[in-house]
Amino acid sequence: MEPESSKEAAKQPMEAEAGDPEDPRDLVSSDDEIDYSVEPEFYDPAIDDVDERWAHKQRKGRTSDAVLSCPACFTTLCLDSQRHEKYVNQYRAMFVSNCKVKTDQILREGKGKRKNRRVTAVESTTPEAENKGPVFHPVCCEVCSTEVAVFDEDEVYHFFNVIPSNS
Repeated sequence: MEPESSKEAAKQPMEAEAGDPEDPRDLVSSDDEIDYSVEPEFYDPAIDDVDERWAHKQRKGRTSDAVLSCPACFTTLCLDSQRHEKYVNQYRAMFVSNCKVKTDQILREGKGKRKNRRVTAVESTTPEAENKGPVFHPVCCEVCSTEVAVFDEDEVYHFFNVIPSNS
């Protein structure tokens, strides 16, 4: 059981401390201070149209299957991409932004017993590894360093770890 004095204290309204200039019960919410009859100065009704024109200018008239974003920080990585015919969560692109290719790392497509082929890391110092299959380099988001794609010998980015959105 609780002592009587703490129950009575809980029932008492909050009292202002000695250093507080006003009673906390009299404070007004900042939402009450906003005048919604005046249009905010940071609002621009034409900004969506301006953004759309910018995106079309960046694409130079090409159509895109999706705009690709980083799954960790939502940074835009690609405005012009093609969706893979078989793997619907994969995309390829030639023009990207906010991406960093790790040229010091080499990945190769593994040929295993499984039906699906995997891309595996290979030591670049071994001479026998240099002649086996296509070479890929990992691609990371410049902002948060999340691995989002691979970069092949034909200078095409193959995205697999991205969030697609309508273009």
